[in-house]
Amino acid sequence: MKLIRKNAGIRLRIILKETILIFLNVFLMLGALGFGIFIYIYFKSPIAASLVKRQSPQTTIIYDRTGQHILYEIHGEENRIVLTHDEIPDSIRIATIAAEDDNFYHHFGIDFFSILRAIKNNFQKNNMSQGASTITQQLARNAFLGREKTFSRKIIELVIAIKIEKKYTKDQILDMYLNEVPYGSNAYGIETASKTFFGKNATDLTLDEAALLAALPKATSYYSPYGNHLNELIFRQQNIITRIGTLKLADTATVDEAKANLITEKIIPFTAEIDSPHFVFYARDELEKQFGTEMLEQGGLRVYTTLDYDKQKLAEQILTESDELLKKYGASNVALVSLDPKSGQILTMVGSKDYYNSSIDGQVNVTTRSRQPGSSFKPFAYATAFEKGYQPETKLIDAQTDFGADGSDKHYIPRNYDGKFHGVVTMRQALAMSLNVPAVKTLSLAGVQDTIDLAHRLGITTLNDINRYGLSLVLGGGEVKLLDETAGYAVFANDGKKNHPVAIMKVTDSYNKELYVTTAQNTPVLDPQIARKINSILSDNDARIPIFGPNNKLFIPGKIVAAKTGTTSEFKDAWTVGFTPNIATGVWVGNNNNIPMRAGADGSYVAAPIWNKFMSQVLDDYPVEPFLTYDKSPDIDKPITIANNAIIEKITYFKQGTGEKILEKEAQKLPAKKVRIKIEYTEIPNAELAF
Repeated sequence: MKLIRKNAGIRLRIILKETILIFLNVFLMLGALGFGIFIYIYFKSPIAASLVKRQSPQTTIIYDRTGQHILYEIHGEENRIVLTHDEIPDSIRIATIAAEDDNFYHHFGIDFFSILRAIKNNFQKNNMSQGASTITQQLARNAFLGREKTFSRKIIELVIAIKIEKKYTKDQILDMYLNEVPYGSNAYGIETASKTFFGKNATDLTLDEAALLAALPKATSYYSPYGNHLNELIFRQQNIITRIGTLKLADTATVDEAKANLITEKIIPFTAEIDSPHFVFYARDELEKQFGTEMLEQGGLRVYTTLDYDKQKLAEQILTESDELLKKYGASNVALVSLDPKSGQILTMVGSKDYYNSSIDGQVNVTTRSRQPGSSFKPFAYATAFEKGYQPETKLIDAQTDFGADGSDKHYIPRNYDGKFHGVVTMRQALAMSLNVPAVKTLSLAGVQDTIDLAHRLGITTLNDINRYGLSLVLGGGEVKLLDETAGYAVFANDGKKNHPVAIMKVTDSYNKELYVTTAQNTPVLDPQIARKINSILSDNDARIPIFGPNNKLFIPGKIVAAKTGTTSEFKDAWTVGFTPNIATGVWVGNNNNIPMRAGADGSYVAAPIWNKFMSQVLDDYPVEPFLTYDKSPDIDKPITIANNAIIEKITYFKQGTGEKILEKEAQKLPAKKVRIKIEYTEIPNAELAF
């Protein structure tokens, strides 16, 4: 038995030894093969000495939809001033190292620890979102390669980086990088970037300014100081300054001072020639997602946008002329967007009254920012109710109603805008007159979750945390974007078919070869009958007269239009969104900093006049097209009928997540998200109605 065990041990050692030898041979063979490939690429790749022999990129031109008006030109190498080593300040050197490659002075062009860290993070996230390129690799990529993420391109980039490190000193490499890299807004190299964003020479850059510039190369369009992500840019800039302190690249006092400086006050207004800037930056974001930064900035594209130049100029003029109206109601800003419901093409986009006015945050594109919509959200709740079988003719009681605890010490008892109750009303009357109490009842019947789901189907991209919203959602208790809501209304206008908003109509190369052409999707997302019911109500001027009067600003003589206003609590936001089958337009009025307007700054008084003025003129370009009528159900009095009956409301409280019934006084002690409310309507035949 001992002999058997001894022989087995010997055999095991022999097998193990042979296995190790096999693995060593395979490893040596793969190593030799890899080394051979490396040597081949090394001698075949561009030589580092050719860094100065690069072809200048071509200019990309952005046009309106006709190609007759140039909105913006994105230049290439022409907009660059090369600095010597002594002209480049230390502030931008240390900021760039902290932002891009804090091991720059210690690696040979490749940072294997960063590569391993990136591989780990990408594996954990199951994507390729994080890179590990050193400053030298980025220089190699900018000088010789493209930005496509392929394995072969990455290998060549590594080889060129090693050759650059062999040819040049670290200071020379950093100098070339700072003179080469794009910073966005047509600024290539640190000198042009410094002049573009701060109006000064690079030699005069302070640490906070240098940190902001160092934040840009990672994503020049996304982090543009003139774009829609200024908050994200400042967040990145502050992180870079913090990193500088952590790496001890500057003393504590200098770091603290840099963090305390208000960098936004130092950024100078955009001075390059640009027409319709809010729209251009929106379109540029869309282009960058489609073609990438390098192709956009250097590829010589010819971009034909969806912008209707005449309508855009009209919108800008009307918003500029709205000063007196805004001043009367304590508003400082206004935004307008319109699109074609049949294609989703954005026809106009004016994100603020004055793009260059920093006192009103004019560079912020309010059409793409989340704001509370007030009652302009109501059509989504009524459309959801119609999906569940309710009809425009369904009757509800507009009377004081306690909808239960709202998470505070008070119950939710909404009031109508006019301070009155109107008794028995149809859903048509309730929506047309924008009555709040029936709207909340409608949401309770439709369901908060189902209403949000419908809003998402129609194009709303916000309202993603269901626990935040209760029955006040129908009165604008959530935040939506003006562009999204206008696109959602466009679904009603397009007979229930959705087109995602688009800003690009066609893209060609410099030789007029088509690279991209947009097509309408017209995806059915809503029953046409329901869309027609909403259109019928929102275009019924007779139904809204009791509240809005006969000559309200939602009515355009000789035209058939559907429209809805919205006003948020404390008059922070005023909305009007309206449409025909050919054009949908949304208007927002308010203050970007959320300061309330004056009392009475209702959407019908502040936003509607601007909407009316714009639509009255642009509708002359279209034939009068009536909305399609809906098929009236033979059971229009169901499931809720009033006739000679009365309806009582039974409110039951449940503990969220358990389904356990609780008393009203217990519900008042719990947060709103911990309580679910069920409202049941019960008919009492032949009862005398009392309000």
